[in-house]
Amino acid sequence: MRRECRKYLYDIQKACELLAEFARGKTLADYSADPLLRSGVERQFEIAGEALSQMLRLEPGLSEAISDSKRIIAFRNILIHGYSAISNEVVWDVLRIHLPRLRKEVESLLEGSG
Repeated sequence: MRRECRKYLYDIQKACELLAEFARGKTLADYSADPLLRSGVERQFEIAGEALSQMLRLEPGLSEAISDSKRIIAFRNILIHGYSAISNEVVWDVLRIHLPRLRKEVESLLEGSG
């Protein structure tokens, strides 16, 4: 795996760690009521989606190792360009339901490339 791809994987890993940290002990109500928390969560999703997009430009075959890679990138694009259409419930569901799988897949890629 290219060194640049590993860098993007580390960026995704860090974003996932921060997302998990931000959400720890929080509820959807907490998320909805806290603009700083929402901004932080959305920013880390944007970073993860952009890093994934850049990585897949370098090594498209890695898309098979990341479940829903196209959806992750699309989610990033919606957060940036269609932010007014995103509901707090959707972001919170992505955070609670889909983030753990992404973390595991990225960690697996990093372990296998070292």
